[in-house]
Amino acid sequence: MAASPLYILLCSGEHEKLQMAAMMASVAAVSERPVEVFVSMNAILAFAKDVDPGARYQGGAFSRLLKERHAPDALTLFQQGKDLGDLKMWACSMALDVQGWDIDRLQDGLFDGALGLTKFLSDSETGQFVTL
Repeated sequence: MAASPLYILLCSGEHEKLQMAAMMASVAAVSERPVEVFVSMNAILAFAKDVDPGARYQGGAFSRLLKERHAPDALTLFQQGKDLGDLKMWACSMALDVQGWDIDRLQDGLFDGALGLTKFLSDSETGQFVTL
């Protein structure tokens, strides 16, 4: 039996939540589970091309530990999931509009395009839904 898809709605810019979303997405994808990630609100800011990797993440004590211990970067984990499994990432079209950005402003190779929340929620009815 095929695994049901995992849908992740990522709207927080907190390092810990971005990291958890990346770990969940990449592990599921390489475990042959389809994954779709919808990136919106503050989370989209971490995916901008012009952000210095050292300043990309905001967070508390655990964020500092992730940085000090050189944990794998969340964007790298998302990319590994895309490279090794069935992982699709969507940029929220409303968040892009509010920022005055287009998809080219985001990290190369990570996003499959822009998508509206209504479409993502409709698609997610076929699988497991997680919000971070």
